[in-house]
Amino acid sequence: MQSLLAAQSQAAAAQINQLSQSLTAQLGQVTQQVQSGMASVGVLTSTAQKAVSDQLQASTQMLTSVHQQIGEMQRAGHEVSAAAKQIESVLGGAKTRGTLGEVALDRILADTLPRATYDMQYRFSTGEVVDAVVKLSDKLLPIDSKFPLDGYRRLLEHGEECRKDFATAVRGHAEAIAKKYILPGEETLDIALMFVPSEGVYYELLRSVDPKGTPLDEYCRARCVVPVSPSTLFAHLKIIFLGLRGMQIEENAKRLLASIGGLKKQMDGFGEAYDKLGNHLRLAQQNYLDAYGRLDRARAFIEVLSQGGPSSEKVLESAG
Repeated sequence: MQSLLAAQSQAAAAQINQLSQSLTAQLGQVTQQVQSGMASVGVLTSTAQKAVSDQLQASTQMLTSVHQQIGEMQRAGHEVSAAAKQIESVLGGAKTRGTLGEVALDRILADTLPRATYDMQYRFSTGEVVDAVVKLSDKLLPIDSKFPLDGYRRLLEHGEECRKDFATAVRGHAEAIAKKYILPGEETLDIALMFVPSEGVYYELLRSVDPKGTPLDEYCRARCVVPVSPSTLFAHLKIIFLGLRGMQIEENAKRLLASIGGLKKQMDGFGEAYDKLGNHLRLAQQNYLDAYGRLDRARAFIEVLSQGGPSSEKVLESAG
């Protein structure tokens, strides 16, 4: 038993020793792996720190650029605001806006019609001056460009509550145009054009109604005043230009017919003169033949006398 116990003790000791050595070896490997992992972690940590630092630096640069751009935008905004104030001060007066409307009207007329077919700042005998007239043969088409934009500005600033004021201003302007510029006694047509210098204002005019619910453009037309925007004025003027060309063709046709009538009279006179000339020529031919016969008889008489023939009376009788 002692021997057996001793052998088992030795075997257990040997196994414990082997297990201890194995654990020691494994612990050494684990220690090496941990040390290697810690080194890798250190490298990773350093790399991550560098990447984070680079990203922070890039973000800082981006933020600096954004701040610079914001500053430039603020400066541009201030410049635009100052320019807008200057434009508002320029356009603040009704006279200046009227002048700009006249310039726009003049440009459209110049681009559409021959210069001889329209006049700017045409004065009537009443003393009223209309911005432009288009000459239609023996008639004049007045065009006014002094549109009341103050009502439109209030409409933009305060909304629908000012649409009534806008409609009232447009109605009053249409009535003034009809009263001052539609003058049949001065050879104007029984209509006039109200030039609205902006498509946006013209759109609001079409949307508006008077207190009775009548559309504003219909109210104007009832006063023989036709509202036109830059685009619709161009279309109107194109139609007018075609009408002018038609009237010119008609005038040319009338002059041609008159010239043909004069030519016909001249041809009739020439025919009469030609007939008279023919009669005279026929009469002259007959007189020529008669004279030629008499000349022959005279020659025969002279011939007989020169030969000492019978008396002249007998020769004449025989020649007759």
